[in-house]
Amino acid sequence: MTRKPFVFLALAWLSFAAAAAQTPAPHQAQIDALMSRYAGDVPGASLLVVKDGKTVIARGYGYANMEEHTKAGPETNYRLASVTKQFTAASILLLKQDGKLKLTDPVRKYLPELPASDDKITIENLLTHTSGLVDYEDLIPSTQTAQIDDNDVLRMIASQDRLYFQPGSAHRYSNGGYVLLGLIVQRVSGMDLADFMKQRIFKPLGMNHTLMYEHHRGPKPANRAYGYSLIDGKWTRTDQSVTSATRGDGGIYSNIEDFAKWDAALYTDKLLDADSRKLAFTPKDPIADPDTDYGFGWRLSGDTEWHSGESQGFRNVIIRWPKQHVTVVILSNRNHFKPYPLALTIGELFLAH
Repeated sequence: MTRKPFVFLALAWLSFAAAAAQTPAPHQAQIDALMSRYAGDVPGASLLVVKDGKTVIARGYGYANMEEHTKAGPETNYRLASVTKQFTAASILLLKQDGKLKLTDPVRKYLPELPASDDKITIENLLTHTSGLVDYEDLIPSTQTAQIDDNDVLRMIASQDRLYFQPGSAHRYSNGGYVLLGLIVQRVSGMDLADFMKQRIFKPLGMNHTLMYEHHRGPKPANRAYGYSLIDGKWTRTDQSVTSATRGDGGIYSNIEDFAKWDAALYTDKLLDADSRKLAFTPKDPIADPDTDYGFGWRLSGDTEWHSGESQGFRNVIIRWPKQHVTVVILSNRNHFKPYPLALTIGELFLAH
């Protein structure tokens, strides 16, 4: 007889837990409608919403692999493309914290292969896209079929003895600048860029599914999404391009589960100290867009910190509202639809709650 209350309590708890498990996430129906473009028998997306340090939505839509009918989910790894830049910038800031470099250091101190015309370019110029470097994409021969790597980019940039403008006088987005930053990380740390990020960023934060990846080299991403493009009305795999092997500007693969950990770290001193985080999220002049500033690997608009990433077959975005403690991440494996406006709309659902 004395056991009956405990049995009742246990049954009541199980009933409560089951009901809680069935409770839909906030705004789930509205969000599913907004994400419907990614649902069904199409290349998909994974969505993360973090509110006040808690993951309130983490789910996938559509397919990560169309050929094998593998559904996208929270564990799906996507090529981040230019969302990688915030991690490359963080690597530089970590070396600054170590006292191994200064942001005012001339780039040629670490990359002496560059011509004398680049004498005045500093590490900070690379971080803020104010270097004036010639775009390496414009230097790739039209007949190129093999993928280029970071060292190829360095050679191409070093072959130019001209700049678009004097360093620090204007802003022009530069993928090449971030490739060079990755090479600086290697030379200063004595570690391969992939190993440095693993040891200094991913491992300390428990981002166990995030890695720097080159096609056919090194460990492969688990639960990998493949990129697709809509060609002649049919989804066609377009996962790799000539520039898909460069790293500092776009070579990381990650998933939304790990992004929740990255987002959390940006509120604390666990990885970057307060001074480094302030540097990363402070607008730097000059800028090209009156509505959007740039920090170190982050775009800054109003009360948001964000960055998008686009490469062949992938479209991604992370948007943070740090004052309201809201973050939205959309990672997708298709060329169609820019996720930035969609992520803004989803984020606004949580700002007033």
